[in-house]
Amino acid sequence: MTERSDVVIVGGGIVGLATAWKIQQARPGTSVAVLEKEAALGQHQTGHNSGVIHAGIYYAPGSLKARLCRQGERETKAFADAHGIPYRVPGKLVVATDEVELQRMHALHERALVNGLDVALLDATELRAAEPHVQGLGAIEVAATGVIDYTRVCRALAEEVVRAGGSVETGAAVTGIREETGRVVVETERATWAAGRLVACAGLQADRVARLAGLETDTRIVPFRGEYYALPASRHGLVSHLIYPVPDPELPFLGVHLSPTVDGGLTVGPNAVLGLAREGYAKGSVDLRDLADLARFPGTWRVARAHLRTGARELRSSLLRRGYLAECRRYCPELTLDDLLPHEAGIRAQAVRRDGTLVHDFLLERTPRTIHVLNAPSPAATSALPIGETLARELLGAG
Repeated sequence: MTERSDVVIVGGGIVGLATAWKIQQARPGTSVAVLEKEAALGQHQTGHNSGVIHAGIYYAPGSLKARLCRQGERETKAFADAHGIPYRVPGKLVVATDEVELQRMHALHERALVNGLDVALLDATELRAAEPHVQGLGAIEVAATGVIDYTRVCRALAEEVVRAGGSVETGAAVTGIREETGRVVVETERATWAAGRLVACAGLQADRVARLAGLETDTRIVPFRGEYYALPASRHGLVSHLIYPVPDPELPFLGVHLSPTVDGGLTVGPNAVLGLAREGYAKGSVDLRDLADLARFPGTWRVARAHLRTGARELRSSLLRRGYLAECRRYCPELTLDDLLPHEAGIRAQAVRRDGTLVHDFLLERTPRTIHVLNAPSPAATSALPIGETLARELLGAG
């Protein structure tokens, strides 16, 4: 038996659900079905991150990330207010700990101003006054940065989709996609769906879903494992802001940071090491299919060669808690090994091109009846609602 829907969304993370809801808002009465392979929603990137509502300080002016993150910061908070989802706005300090970082910090401050953000520069004395347990040569204060539980946002979005007449199917792994005259046919393990259009928001499996649909792309998902630690209750008041290092502008990662959580806890992380399993969150996880894909893809080796020193440092911090602690102590020197308690890891779906180029911006690719989100790492959770609006506009504009 074939199920029918105007639009099928592949992926029940925050981006897929936001897209479904935005389609329904843009064209009421449109039937939308969200297909999620896991038994619950938001089980991968949505549910394995720092929970930060980003303000958009890092992203290149004019990029999708810069524009949609700014919009998403406001929309995420408004959605949370409307649905009774708790969040906090402690603000963020991006801390420079040496002269190289200080130069990068000033460049980042200029970028933030171009992006229209409300930011302030703090010198070392002002930084110490704001955060007595943090040391550095200076910092950028980003007042709008917040924290939230994105899985709660996911559940609220799913309720909105169902309330508007859509369906949200879990345990519905997609096994085939083919375009026929006037429709897209989607095969799952349980049913066949026929739809006018399809949007794939498949995260860690985005490239594989694209290939199922016959899309030729030179990008592959290379998973980067981000390991976190929780700090003990005695340390929960250590900082009041989120504390970030100044990032390397050549890399899409933001560095090991201290993050107050929405429930009053405090985490530190993540690092970024090459993952050997796209969905293996336990330490030492290896998936043979994922490993073979990495080994066969030229971009993997080119990224490794281009970032050998950084990769070695990240691997050291993964293998040795002392290495991880050294990253934290650059800006918070009183932390000790006993402060680093086990916490669940995350995995970033990073799109990489065959030539080894890391894709920095959100990336969409298309076939006549499908749109594929091929790169949507951080700040995709913050940006999910405007990403969904962008996809809805493009999808419905195509007829």
